[in-house]
Amino acid sequence: MTSSSIRFFHFAAPVRFYRLAGALVPWCWAAFAALAAVGLFIGFFRAPTDATQGDAYRIIFIHVPAAWMSMLLYLAMAFWAAIGWAFNARLASMLARAIAPTGAMFTFLALWTGALWGKPTWGTWWVWDARLTSELILLFLYAGFLSIVSAIDDPRRADRAGALVAIVGSVNVPIIYFSVKWWNTLHQGASVSLAAAPKMASTMLTAMLLMTLAFWAYGFAVVFTRARAIVLERDQHTQWAGEVARGASSSGAPGMQT
Repeated sequence: MTSSSIRFFHFAAPVRFYRLAGALVPWCWAAFAALAAVGLFIGFFRAPTDATQGDAYRIIFIHVPAAWMSMLLYLAMAFWAAIGWAFNARLASMLARAIAPTGAMFTFLALWTGALWGKPTWGTWWVWDARLTSELILLFLYAGFLSIVSAIDDPRRADRAGALVAIVGSVNVPIIYFSVKWWNTLHQGASVSLAAAPKMASTMLTAMLLMTLAFWAYGFAVVFTRARAIVLERDQHTQWAGEVARGASSSGAPGMQT
């Protein structure tokens, strides 16, 4: 085992992860604020008006990164849930739980901004398009995961049941991504692809990439904060968690963040 892998597993202990995540959260929030401010300014004030959609297209600077994050976070949730199930890794299961609400929020944001975009573009708020329908199913999968892990009192059993839902549901992610290629849909194809040159102006691409990085930073900040709360709750009977709670009480700060 290499020294880098040893350092990685060093943070698999809940107490060490709790401290590392606490140190990273402020930096993630700062990165989110800076990237979002610059990305929104470029997207809404510097990017050119689209020749066919006018200014209505500017919703893509929120819609597209949110849609990307909704899929990415689901895969991350399924990955950590599977690791937790296969190797009985408590922290991995806790990470899966921490990711789910943020992934669901990004999925809802993608659907909502898509409706705002669809009204002036297609003349309707919603169509049962393959891309839209599969994204809606993703929201239901997130809700199913959250419901099942909340409904089972025993954390270990809840983690295993949630992992099964997450793993099975991951099949939906490639369906979302490839739906515009597999079926004749109203939703336009990808404007940004690793296999082809971008189909948008460089200013638009810059704004979109900045907003994507901003959403990444937001995701890390919120997931780390929620994971710390879950870790502290799960380990509340341990000595280190008691020391954290006592330290928070004496300083007047909340013991855990949600």
